Amino acid sequence: MDFISLALIFTLCVIVIFRVLLMVHSHYVVRQKLKNVPQVDSFPFGSAYETMSILPEERLKKDFEYLAQTCKKGIYIQWFLGKPYIFVYKPEYLEHIFPSTVNITKGERYSVLESWLGKGLVMSTGKQWFHDRKLIGATFHFSILEKFAVVMTEKSEILKNCIQQKLDENPGKPINIYPLIVNATLDIICETAMGINIRAQEGSSKYIEAVQEIAELIMTRAFQPWLWIDWLYYLTPTGKQYKTALKIVHEFADEVIKKKKLERQSKTGKTELENKDDESDIGKKKKTAFLDLLLEENAKDDTPMTDDELRSQVDTIMFGGHDTTSVAVCWTLFLLGNNLDHQEKVHEELEEVFGDSEAPATVKQLPLLKYLDRVIKETLRIFPSANVISRELVEDVKLDDHILPKDHEVSVPIVLVHRNPEVWPDPLKFDPDRFLPENSKDRNPYAYVPFSAGPRNCVGMRFAQQELKLLVITILRKWRVKSVKTMDTIRYGDILVLRPCEELLMHFTPKK
Repeated sequence: MDFISLALIFTLCVIVIFRVLLMVHSHYVVRQKLKNVPQVDSFPFGSAYETMSILPEERLKKDFEYLAQTCKKGIYIQWFLGKPYIFVYKPEYLEHIFPSTVNITKGERYSVLESWLGKGLVMSTGKQWFHDRKLIGATFHFSILEKFAVVMTEKSEILKNCIQQKLDENPGKPINIYPLIVNATLDIICETAMGINIRAQEGSSKYIEAVQEIAELIMTRAFQPWLWIDWLYYLTPTGKQYKTALKIVHEFADEVIKKKKLERQSKTGKTELENKDDESDIGKKKKTAFLDLLLEENAKDDTPMTDDELRSQVDTIMFGGHDTTSVAVCWTLFLLGNNLDHQEKVHEELEEVFGDSEAPATVKQLPLLKYLDRVIKETLRIFPSANVISRELVEDVKLDDHILPKDHEVSVPIVLVHRNPEVWPDPLKFDPDRFLPENSKDRNPYAYVPFSAGPRNCVGMRFAQQELKLLVITILRKWRVKSVKTMDTIRYGDILVLRPCEELLMHFTPKK
C-alpha cells in the first residue's frame, strides 16, 4: 500500500474517531445537565420500543404510571435510541416554557403532519409564525364568531334530528354518539372555514372520509419512527393509502380556494364554475367563512401568502377545528351521563335561561350559563382534547436544579398536568365547582391549559368554546342522557386527540 493510501486511511480514521468522541462528549454534557431529572426507564433504549406496539389506551396507562412515579417532581425522561424525551407537567415549570417567545418551534413529533398541513400555523416557526399568527388572529374577532354561530346553530339542529332518527331506529337502546358528533363538527368547520356545505350529517363525502383516514394513518405513523422518512413511508401500503387520501384533501381545498378567488375578482358573491363532485354549494349562501376573511386580510398584507400557503392554513384550521371539539362534546355528555346530579343542575340552569322557548340559543345567552361553563371546564380538565404539546428548545431552560438542554424536545402531557394529584385533589372526581372563583383564585394559571398557553395558545379557542356550548345546549334542551360505560370501564387513548377507543354508548330520554 503506497503512502498516499495510508495517509487517506489514517485521515479517515482520525475523522471518524474525532466525530465519535465529539458525539460521546456531547452526550455526556446532556446527561450531566439532565442528571437530576427522574428517569422512568433505563438508558439508552428505555420503554419506547414497547410503546410502538401497544394500543393507544395502553400507552396512556403508561403515562399515568409515570405520573404516579414522578408527581412530586412534575418532570421525567423517557429514553429512545439514546435520545432523551423530556416530559414536563408541573405548573411552576410550565411558566418557563409556555410564555417563551424564543422556544416556539414545534417538536419532532409534529414532522409527520407536514405533508398534510405544510407550513401552516401549527407547523411554522420564527418570523413566519409571527406573521401568520397576526394575520389569522384577525379572522377570529368576536364579531366574526357571532356570524359563525348561525352555522353552528343550523348544524346543531341537524344533529338533533340525526340523534332522533337513531333513537327511532333503536327504540329503548343506547346509541353511539361519537360518529354523530364528529359529523356535526365536520359540517360546522367546513362551512365556517371554507364556506362550503359538505353535508356530512346527511351522507358520505369523499373529502370527509379522506380527512378521517389521514388522521388515523398519521397517528399510527407517529409511533413508528422509521416511517418518518417520507420516501420510505410512501413505499409501504399504508403510505400509498395516505398519499391517495392526501391527494383528495389537497385537491378539494385547492378547488375551494380557486373558486373563492374568482368570487372576489368578480365581486358578484357567486362563482360560475361547476362543482364536479357536487360536494359543496359554494356561493349559494352569502355567509362569511374563515377563507373569505383570510383572503381579505391576505390582500392587504405586504407579503401575501401563495395558494399553497393558503391551503396549508385552511387544512390547519380543518385539522384543529373538528376532532378537538367533537371529543370535547362527547366527553361532556359522557361525564354528565355518569354524574346525574350535576346533569340535573345543568337542566335547571337551562330552564332558567330558556324556559319553554324552542328558539335556538343565541351567543348573548351563553354567558348566562355559568354552571354549564364550569361543567365544560371540568370536562376539559379530565379529558383535554389535544393531549400533548411539544417544543424543540433553541436555548437552555433552567427549572430549579434541572437544566433542559437546547436542541432537545420538551413535551407537555396536558392530561398529566390536569390530573396531577399534587395540584388537583382526587383528580378523577368530576367536580365543576373546582372552577368557582373562590376555588380558582390561588391556583397556578398553568395548572389548567386545555388550549395551551402563551403566544402559541389555540388561535381558535373562543370558536371552539362557542361551538362546544351550542352543541351541548341543543342536545340537553331536548334530552336527559345516561352513559353505559363509566370512567373505570371506558377505553380511550391519544389518537391525535384524546378520544374513545370503543363505541361511546348513551341512553337518551326526552325531557318532560
